Amino acid sequence: PHLAALVLARGGSKGIPLKNIKLLAGVPLIGWVLRAAIDAGVFHSIWVSTDHDEIEKVAKQFGAQVHRRSPEVSQDSSTSLEAIREFLNHHHEVDIVGNIQATSPCLHPSDLIKVADLIQKEGFDSVFSVVRRHQFRWSEVKKGENKMTEPQNLNPAKRYRRQDWPGELYENGSFYFAKRHLIEKGYLQGGKMAYYEMRAEHSVDIDIDIDWPIAEQRVLSFGYFGKEPLKKVKLLVCSIEGCLTNGRIYVTEDHKEMVSYDYRDIVGIDLLKKRGIQVRLISERDCSKTLSAMQLGCVAKVSATNKLQVLKDWQEDMGLSWKEVAYLGNEESDVECLKQAGMSGVPADACAAAQKAAGYICKSSGGCGAVREFAEHIFLLLEKVNSARKQ
Repeated sequence: PHLAALVLARGGSKGIPLKNIKLLAGVPLIGWVLRAAIDAGVFHSIWVSTDHDEIEKVAKQFGAQVHRRSPEVSQDSSTSLEAIREFLNHHHEVDIVGNIQATSPCLHPSDLIKVADLIQKEGFDSVFSVVRRHQFRWSEVKKGENKMTEPQNLNPAKRYRRQDWPGELYENGSFYFAKRHLIEKGYLQGGKMAYYEMRAEHSVDIDIDIDWPIAEQRVLSFGYFGKEPLKKVKLLVCSIEGCLTNGRIYVTEDHKEMVSYDYRDIVGIDLLKKRGIQVRLISERDCSKTLSAMQLGCVAKVSATNKLQVLKDWQEDMGLSWKEVAYLGNEESDVECLKQAGMSGVPADACAAAQKAAGYICKSSGGCGAVREFAEHIFLLLEKVNSARKQ
């Protein structure tokens, strides 16, 4: 049977404009679940259903196919079931739909693999995700009602200790898998049903976690970053023009060149060095005088006609694996370096090709704090590496 992953990503959002592609820890929100779906390796096709050009562009960058949904199922009042049924009407080859919510960025491929087995090998018609919660419920008393609240799942005289109570299962909305015949009848859950219990730390819902910085911390701690395990970064290579500087060159009347840089980026470089991370700079131009004036104390390669070869030479000389190398670039000449490095980033104003190749897109533009921001991202991922080693 053809198992298709389907992510519904409407352009309209009452809370956060274009939330589905808003950067979360440097990755578009939808990118987190698409990465998990692709790496799971269980889907015959992976789709994003959207009505918005920018969402379509991001979906294709992450390797998904796009179904352009009609205006009829793109309204605030439209249901997920309506959008899924429209998708099936246009894709008769699909037998099973795995509807994955874009707002669940801590989804892991291992979850999707196990669910695919439930529905394909064990014969379930529908499988949905749940999370275990230890919360005591009480009946609601509306204003003006002359009655008392009542306990719903506890005896107040014998309150459970958390370790003595298994808790209850709640839908977390991360995914809903269902066979075609159920969806055509108007059900996402039905027939022979099963739930899949996700780990609590992976059950992050952006619709609920309204505070974006908190959601970013959760994703950095528990999100899925790819098949290869993270390693401690030991080298950051940074493109000078457009990353360390804003790319502008000022020429005086006596033909001297001047550039500007952000002091926050210099602090970021110093912090990286203090953490034992080497910082090296690279440029296609001969900007040796500028570097000398900045007094950064970093190894640099100027007039670099082949940035990738320079990066390879440095990596080999230092005896590093690619997972231990980070790269910050912004132009097409940086694309191959961004693809090769284990950790890659670009400023917010980088060219489209560089953004597509990068693993992290800064909120800051080049020359305006992007280096410092990328340094902070590296530090957060290092915490994740250290945490994994302790476990």
